[in-house]
Amino acid sequence: MTNRERAMNILHDKAADRMPAVHFGYWAELLAEWADQGKISRELADAAWVDGSEAERELDRILGWDFNWYRTVSGNLGLHPCFETKVLEELPGGMLRVQNSVGLIERIRPGVSSIAAEDSYLLQDREAFETLYKPKMQFTPDRIDYDFFNRFNETRPQDIPVGLHLGSVLGEIRNMTSVVGMSYLMYDEDETLFADMVDTYADMQYECAKAVLETGAKFDFAHYWEDICFKNGPLLSPELFGALCAKHYKKRNELCRQYGIDLISLDCDGVTEKLLPTWFENGVNTMFPIEIGTWGDQFEAARNRFGKEMRGVGGMDKTALREDKEAVDRELHRLEGLVALGGFLPCPDHRLMPGTKFELVQYYTEEIKKIRI
Repeated sequence: MTNRERAMNILHDKAADRMPAVHFGYWAELLAEWADQGKISRELADAAWVDGSEAERELDRILGWDFNWYRTVSGNLGLHPCFETKVLEELPGGMLRVQNSVGLIERIRPGVSSIAAEDSYLLQDREAFETLYKPKMQFTPDRIDYDFFNRFNETRPQDIPVGLHLGSVLGEIRNMTSVVGMSYLMYDEDETLFADMVDTYADMQYECAKAVLETGAKFDFAHYWEDICFKNGPLLSPELFGALCAKHYKKRNELCRQYGIDLISLDCDGVTEKLLPTWFENGVNTMFPIEIGTWGDQFEAARNRFGKEMRGVGGMDKTALREDKEAVDRELHRLEGLVALGGFLPCPDHRLMPGTKFELVQYYTEEIKKIRI
């Protein structure tokens, strides 16, 4: 069987010859560590953090991974054109105050790839939305590389699953406003402003997905990125989230099913439990990456709540890969129980982080393939 067949069979609760070794990428700082330790070349370290790149695939072969789940393609789903990225101010201690491509003002430390500190934002009121942002949120045909998608079925990798990226309903809006800005805008005296922002952006992304699917390009799954939760739960009330977003998930997911895509995954960090009903009831059926090691999120609890139509990719406590073989063995034993539920692909619960041991990753990839399905 190919890894594509294995993954699709397992997520549809069908037989497979073995478990594939699935991952979710690498932090650049980890790759630099491995290069310093002589485990990989500096050239490989500089390039393998890019999802789907040839360098990543080469590192996967060295480590024993079969594929990265986060292998997706799409049209241009963002602001178009985006804002100019520019340094606004140099701060003491080497920090920079930067306006990024979506108009968020951040404080960053050069050479560090962690999440930047939010400082301010351009999208503060109705005028900014109408003049600066709304024109950049419209669908235009140049968002779609029609030549690429017209040839996609012949040129795409045939041995691994590839998804259609559907974008984001709220997470990318949060990126434009900052968490603080979003919190104010949701309760602005113009009570329709935030809903107009969400609707405008979502409608554009729907049209992008529709245009791609109309080319005849075929996909194994569809995928969202949201990141709208933190360690204690969602960044807004579940009720407001449902009121703003449910209709857009439903519309996009129904479109996917019209084109034969029945697996729809969603990447949201943090504790997702309170938002799962909105996602599941409107067509999202695959949890990812299920941060057991960081937040204690649990696939089994979601499966018990929603039944076998809820699938999972992730849920492997990646912190075990910083410890020893005994810790990895304990984690593998725990994962066996989740695999037995069906519809579940073990995968580290986010990108592999600094401190991860090269040889333990190789050990894990060997052993995960031995789990009986």
